[in-house]
Amino acid sequence: MSTVSGTSSTGTTTDTTTTHKTSLDQTDFMTILLAQLKYQDPNNPMDDTEMAAQLVQYSNLEALNKINDGVQSLVDSTSNDNILAGVNYIGKSIKSTGFNLTVDEGTVSTLYYSLGEAVTDVTANVYDKDGDLIRSEALGSKGIGDYSYVWDGKDYNGTAMTDGTYGVIIKANNAEGKNVLVQSQISGKVTGVKTVSGTVYLELADGRTVELANVTEVVETATTTTTS
Repeated sequence: MSTVSGTSSTGTTTDTTTTHKTSLDQTDFMTILLAQLKYQDPNNPMDDTEMAAQLVQYSNLEALNKINDGVQSLVDSTSNDNILAGVNYIGKSIKSTGFNLTVDEGTVSTLYYSLGEAVTDVTANVYDKDGDLIRSEALGSKGIGDYSYVWDGKDYNGTAMTDGTYGVIIKANNAEGKNVLVQSQISGKVTGVKTVSGTVYLELADGRTVELANVTEVVETATTTTTS
Protein backbone atom coordinates (compact mmCIF):
# COMPACT_ATOMS: atom_id res chain seq x y z
CA MET A 1 0.00 0.00 0.00
CA SER A 2 1.20 3.52 -0.73
CA THR A 3 -0.48 5.08 2.31
CA VAL A 4 0.33 4.13 5.89
CA SER A 5 -1.74 5.33 8.85
CA GLY A 6 -0.62 5.21 12.47
CA THR A 7 -2.16 6.17 15.82
CA SER A 8 -0.08 7.66 18.64
CA SER A 9 -0.68 7.16 22.37
CA THR A 10 -2.48 10.51 22.52
CA GLY A 11 -5.07 9.44 19.95
CA THR A 12 -3.72 11.67 17.15
CA THR A 13 -3.68 10.03 13.72
CA THR A 14 -0.87 10.77 11.27
CA ASP A 15 -1.14 9.95 7.55
CA THR A 16 2.07 9.35 5.62
CA THR A 17 1.78 9.24 1.84
CA THR A 18 4.47 7.71 -0.33
CA THR A 19 4.91 9.60 -3.58
CA HIS A 20 5.66 7.55 -6.66
CA LYS A 21 7.54 9.10 -9.56
CA THR A 22 5.92 8.95 -12.96
CA SER A 23 9.09 9.59 -14.98
CA LEU A 24 12.75 8.65 -14.90
CA ASP A 25 15.58 11.11 -14.60
CA GLN A 26 19.29 10.65 -15.28
CA THR A 27 19.99 9.22 -11.79
CA ASP A 28 17.20 6.66 -12.17
CA PHE A 29 18.51 5.60 -15.56
CA MET A 30 22.05 5.12 -14.28
CA THR A 31 20.74 3.14 -11.26
CA ILE A 32 18.85 0.78 -13.57
CA LEU A 33 21.84 0.43 -15.88
CA LEU A 34 24.21 -0.38 -12.97
CA ALA A 35 21.69 -2.89 -11.63
CA GLN A 36 21.63 -4.58 -15.05
CA LEU A 37 25.42 -4.79 -15.00
CA LYS A 38 25.47 -6.09 -11.41
CA TYR A 39 22.91 -8.84 -11.93
CA GLN A 40 23.75 -9.80 -15.50
CA ASP A 41 24.42 -13.42 -16.35
CA PRO A 42 28.21 -13.95 -16.14
CA ASN A 43 27.92 -16.46 -18.97
CA ASN A 44 26.01 -13.97 -21.12
CA PRO A 45 27.20 -10.46 -20.16
CA MET A 46 25.66 -7.32 -21.62
CA ASP A 47 27.19 -6.43 -24.93
CA ASP A 48 29.20 -3.18 -24.97
CA THR A 49 27.37 -2.10 -28.09
CA GLU A 50 23.99 -2.67 -26.43
CA MET A 51 25.03 -0.67 -23.35
CA ALA A 52 26.33 2.18 -25.52
CA ALA A 53 23.09 2.15 -27.49
CA GLN A 54 21.05 2.50 -24.28
CA LEU A 55 23.22 5.41 -23.18
CA VAL A 56 22.80 7.13 -26.54
CA GLN A 57 19.05 6.46 -26.52
CA TYR A 58 18.65 8.03 -23.08
CA SER A 59 20.90 10.94 -24.00
CA ASN A 60 18.78 11.67 -27.08
CA LEU A 61 15.56 11.41 -25.09
CA GLU A 62 16.87 13.76 -22.42
CA ALA A 63 17.97 16.26 -25.09
CA LEU A 64 14.49 16.15 -26.69
CA ASN A 65 12.83 16.74 -23.33
CA LYS A 66 15.03 19.76 -22.73
CA ILE A 67 14.17 21.10 -26.20
CA ASN A 68 10.44 20.61 -25.54
CA ASP A 69 10.75 22.38 -22.20
CA GLY A 70 12.62 25.24 -23.86
CA VAL A 71 10.04 25.58 -26.64
CA GLN A 72 7.13 25.55 -24.18
CA SER A 73 8.87 28.16 -22.06
CA LEU A 74 9.35 30.32 -25.15
CA VAL A 75 5.69 29.91 -26.14
CA ASP A 76 4.50 30.84 -22.65
CA SER A 77 6.84 33.83 -22.57
CA THR A 78 5.69 35.01 -26.01
CA SER A 79 2.02 34.64 -25.04
CA ASN A 80 2.56 36.68 -21.89
CA ASP A 81 4.43 39.34 -23.85
CA ASN A 82 1.57 39.54 -26.37
CA ILE A 83 -1.02 39.93 -23.62
CA LEU A 84 1.02 42.73 -22.07
CA ALA A 85 1.33 44.34 -25.50
CA GLY A 86 -2.45 44.11 -25.91
CA VAL A 87 -3.03 45.76 -22.55
CA ASN A 88 -1.19 48.82 -23.85
CA TYR A 89 -4.01 49.35 -26.37
CA ILE A 90 -6.80 49.53 -23.79
CA GLY A 91 -8.48 52.93 -23.95
CA LYS A 92 -7.05 53.66 -27.40
CA SER A 93 -8.71 53.58 -30.83
CA ILE A 94 -7.06 51.22 -33.28
CA LYS A 95 -7.28 50.25 -36.93
CA SER A 96 -7.20 46.58 -37.89
CA THR A 97 -7.80 44.47 -40.97
CA GLY A 98 -11.46 43.42 -41.10
CA PHE A 99 -14.83 44.04 -42.72
CA ASN A 100 -17.38 44.12 -39.87
CA LEU A 101 -19.18 47.31 -38.90
CA THR A 102 -21.52 47.85 -35.98
CA VAL A 103 -24.66 49.85 -35.40
CA ASP A 104 -24.89 50.87 -31.76
CA GLU A 105 -27.73 53.15 -30.67
CA GLY A 106 -27.75 54.90 -34.03
CA THR A 107 -23.97 55.19 -34.32
CA VAL A 108 -22.22 53.33 -37.14
CA SER A 109 -18.52 52.51 -37.16
CA THR A 110 -16.30 53.30 -40.14
CA LEU A 111 -14.66 51.07 -42.74
CA TYR A 112 -11.26 52.02 -44.21
CA TYR A 113 -9.74 50.76 -47.45
CA SER A 114 -6.66 51.40 -49.57
CA LEU A 115 -6.17 51.19 -53.32
CA GLY A 116 -2.86 50.40 -54.95
CA GLU A 117 -4.21 51.10 -58.43
CA ALA A 118 -6.90 53.20 -60.07
CA VAL A 119 -10.27 51.42 -60.16
CA THR A 120 -13.77 52.06 -61.44
CA ASP A 121 -17.27 51.07 -60.37
CA VAL A 122 -16.38 50.90 -56.69
CA THR A 123 -19.31 49.39 -54.78
CA ALA A 124 -19.88 48.86 -51.07
CA ASN A 125 -22.17 45.91 -50.34
CA VAL A 126 -23.62 45.66 -46.82
CA TYR A 127 -24.77 42.29 -45.42
CA ASP A 128 -26.70 41.44 -42.28
CA LYS A 129 -25.79 38.68 -39.81
CA ASP A 130 -27.60 36.10 -41.98
CA GLY A 131 -25.50 37.00 -45.02
CA ASP A 132 -28.35 38.74 -46.84
CA LEU A 133 -27.50 41.81 -48.94
CA ILE A 134 -29.40 44.75 -47.44
CA ARG A 135 -27.69 47.69 -49.12
CA SER A 136 -25.47 48.32 -52.14
CA GLU A 137 -23.92 51.74 -52.57
CA ALA A 138 -22.03 52.97 -55.65
CA LEU A 139 -18.88 54.92 -54.77
CA GLY A 140 -17.74 55.74 -58.32
CA SER A 141 -14.15 55.68 -59.56
CA LYS A 142 -11.15 55.96 -57.24
CA GLY A 143 -7.45 56.59 -57.73
CA ILE A 144 -4.53 55.28 -55.75
CA GLY A 145 -4.85 56.24 -52.08
CA ASP A 146 -6.52 55.66 -48.73
CA TYR A 147 -10.28 56.03 -48.30
CA SER A 148 -13.00 55.53 -45.73
CA TYR A 149 -16.59 54.39 -46.06
CA VAL A 150 -19.21 55.35 -43.50
CA TRP A 151 -22.49 53.51 -43.97
CA ASP A 152 -25.56 55.49 -42.91
CA GLY A 153 -27.01 52.44 -41.18
CA LYS A 154 -29.99 52.09 -43.52
CA ASP A 155 -31.19 49.39 -45.91
CA TYR A 156 -32.47 49.72 -49.49
CA ASN A 157 -35.79 51.10 -48.25
CA GLY A 158 -34.18 53.77 -46.10
CA THR A 159 -35.10 51.98 -42.89
CA ALA A 160 -32.62 52.38 -40.04
CA MET A 161 -31.20 48.98 -39.11
CA THR A 162 -31.26 47.61 -35.59
CA ASP A 163 -28.16 47.48 -33.40
CA GLY A 164 -25.77 44.71 -34.30
CA THR A 165 -22.83 43.69 -36.47
CA TYR A 166 -22.91 43.95 -40.26
CA GLY A 167 -20.43 42.96 -42.95
CA VAL A 168 -19.24 45.25 -45.72
CA ILE A 169 -17.52 44.00 -48.86
CA ILE A 170 -16.04 46.54 -51.27
CA LYS A 171 -15.69 45.54 -54.91
CA ALA A 172 -14.29 47.37 -57.93
CA ASN A 173 -13.04 46.92 -61.49
CA ASN A 174 -9.41 47.41 -62.45
CA ALA A 175 -8.02 48.89 -65.68
CA GLU A 176 -8.53 45.55 -67.47
CA GLY A 177 -12.18 45.51 -66.45
CA LYS A 178 -11.70 42.59 -64.06
CA ASN A 179 -13.44 42.44 -60.71
CA VAL A 180 -11.20 42.97 -57.69
CA LEU A 181 -11.88 42.68 -53.96
CA VAL A 182 -10.57 45.55 -51.91
CA GLN A 183 -8.78 44.89 -48.61
CA SER A 184 -10.59 46.75 -45.86
CA GLN A 185 -9.88 47.77 -42.29
CA ILE A 186 -12.03 48.61 -39.30
CA SER A 187 -11.57 50.92 -36.33
CA GLY A 188 -12.74 50.87 -32.74
CA LYS A 189 -11.85 51.66 -29.15
CA VAL A 190 -10.13 48.87 -27.22
CA THR A 191 -11.72 47.99 -23.89
CA GLY A 192 -10.18 44.62 -23.09
CA VAL A 193 -7.81 41.78 -24.01
CA LYS A 194 -8.40 38.03 -24.13
CA THR A 195 -6.70 34.88 -25.40
CA VAL A 196 -8.33 32.03 -27.29
CA SER A 197 -6.22 28.93 -28.02
CA GLY A 198 -3.05 30.97 -27.67
CA THR A 199 -4.22 33.79 -29.94
CA VAL A 200 -4.52 37.25 -28.38
CA TYR A 201 -7.62 39.29 -29.24
CA LEU A 202 -8.51 42.88 -28.49
CA GLU A 203 -12.09 43.52 -27.42
CA LEU A 204 -13.66 46.67 -28.84
CA ALA A 205 -16.23 48.89 -27.13
CA ASP A 206 -18.95 47.90 -29.61
CA GLY A 207 -18.53 44.16 -28.99
CA ARG A 208 -16.29 43.28 -31.92
CA THR A 209 -12.96 41.50 -31.44
CA VAL A 210 -9.81 41.74 -33.58
CA GLU A 211 -6.58 39.78 -33.51
CA LEU A 212 -3.71 41.69 -31.96
CA ALA A 213 -1.54 40.62 -34.90
CA ASN A 214 -3.94 42.36 -37.32
CA VAL A 215 -3.68 45.81 -35.72
CA THR A 216 -2.07 48.24 -38.14
CA GLU A 217 -2.15 51.56 -36.31
CA VAL A 218 -3.68 53.73 -33.60
CA VAL A 219 -6.30 56.10 -35.02
CA GLU A 220 -9.06 58.47 -34.08
CA THR A 221 -12.20 56.35 -34.46
CA ALA A 222 -14.64 57.72 -37.04
CA THR A 223 -18.38 57.14 -36.74
CA THR A 224 -21.63 58.52 -38.09
CA THR A 225 -25.04 58.90 -36.50
CA THR A 226 -28.08 57.62 -38.33
CA THR A 227 -31.33 59.54 -38.61
CA SER A 228 -34.75 57.92 -38.57
